[in-house]
Amino acid sequence: MSAEATPSRAKRPVEYEATVTGVRMETHDTATLLLELDASAGPLDYKAGQFINIDPHQFQALAQQCAYLKEQKGRKEAPRSYSLASAPHERHVAITVKDEEFIPGVTRYPPLLSPLLVHGRLTGAKLKVTGFMGLYVLPDDAAERTDHVLHVVAGSGAVPNFAIVKDALHRGLKLRHTFLASNKTWADVLYREELAALERQAPELVRVVHTLTRELDETKYGPHVRKGRVAEALLRELVPDPGSCLVYVCGPAITAWDRRKALETRTPATPRFMESVLGHLHELGIPDKRIKREAYG
Repeated sequence: MSAEATPSRAKRPVEYEATVTGVRMETHDTATLLLELDASAGPLDYKAGQFINIDPHQFQALAQQCAYLKEQKGRKEAPRSYSLASAPHERHVAITVKDEEFIPGVTRYPPLLSPLLVHGRLTGAKLKVTGFMGLYVLPDDAAERTDHVLHVVAGSGAVPNFAIVKDALHRGLKLRHTFLASNKTWADVLYREELAALERQAPELVRVVHTLTRELDETKYGPHVRKGRVAEALLRELVPDPGSCLVYVCGPAITAWDRRKALETRTPATPRFMESVLGHLHELGIPDKRIKREAYG
């Protein structure tokens, strides 16, 4: 998952030199980069669900694009934020990056950094990253506040939630995780095998459900796969305890560009995944204070 960087109230971030030790293609347009960080800059102290920043100006291959976008936007390009796919106990820090799509008339600017990270054959390359940031993490008293965590994600929104589940299981937290992932097709599902393995290893703690919006016959993928978008009825089925569960929602939301376009055309901005899911959760009576959200556009 990526977005332009936003400030965090977490501890002061540190700039690390990172070596890309491996790149694994997850889908046709999404890759996981394994990073070896130079710990001499500071301890690799992070929480599952946090992110790192990468400044596109450090890549010579992007210099002309950065200059062009600066002229178009009237400001310097901001660093991009990438959620960590890794949990703190794992050997490498890892990010999973989706090559964002440019759709004329829908997206205002073409993606800058994600195509290079996904398709740039960066194994062995060195780059600078800044971390660790973000409040999209389990609270320290999570096991005291609830016994059920619902994860509702779309596309690359699965990244931080995948890390959170791995970390909670590793730490032995007595939490049940329901992982609801929405994608267009079965081929688009991130961490499909890894999530299935976690469910097999701890069936009493992990339940994985997929929704697919563009499959003609979702039944061939098994009973845990549903058709269509995340709907209120499905959430009601998965959340028997709406007043006591914790919910982590990560996916696309209405962007500043969407809002600007809506003002110009005097039409309401079309709700995206985040707005739709939050509406359903509120209808179920889940208090807003029990919902964590991380949006991208």
